[in-house]
This record gives sequence, C-alpha cells and structure tokens, in this order.
Amino acid sequence: MLCGMPAYVIAYAGNVRDAEVLAEYRRRNTDAVANHGGRFLARGGEVQVLEGPWPHERCVIMEFDDVATARAWYESDEYAPLKAMRQAESDTQLVLVEGV
Repeated sequence: MLCGMPAYVIAYAGNVRDAEVLAEYRRRNTDAVANHGGRFLARGGEVQVLEGPWPHERCVIMEFDDVATARAWYESDEYAPLKAMRQAESDTQLVLVEGV
C-alpha cells in the first residue's frame, strides 16, 4: 500500500440488540475518529440498493489520511472499549480500503 493515499473504513451493521447503547457508541466514536484525524463521509443515511443483496441496516464510511492512521484508530486504546460495545450490541462488518 502506498503512503499518503487516503484510506476508508466502511462498516455495515445490522441486527441491533440495544439501540441506546449504540447511540452512546456513535457519540463516543465521533470523538475517537476525530482524535485520529478521521471524518465521517456517510453515517447511517438511507441506503438505496442498486444491485445485489443488501442484508444490512446501516452503512458508515470514514475517511482517514492513510491506512496507518485508520489502523491506529481501530487498534487504539481509546477505541477498544467502544469496539467491544459495538460488537456486543450489533452484527457489524468492517473493511479498510485504500483510496486512489
């Protein structure tokens, strides 16, 4: 992966078990992402499926300066308790992709 290329974390979430806990997760993760230089490009807005199956309820896209910065957020001590919170209360898939 090239240095200096933007990176995107894309999350697909569904099967929410506790909406209040996830609202707290989102509130706290807003700061965690910002603290690692990231920003949200899409965050749970309406999804219009154009092709193929889409079993997810939410789609979130975060942008970071590069892959290393995105991984630093994901692996940070700040995000660890939030990750556990999210994993306990929803089924989520996250991918990290390098931009162009």
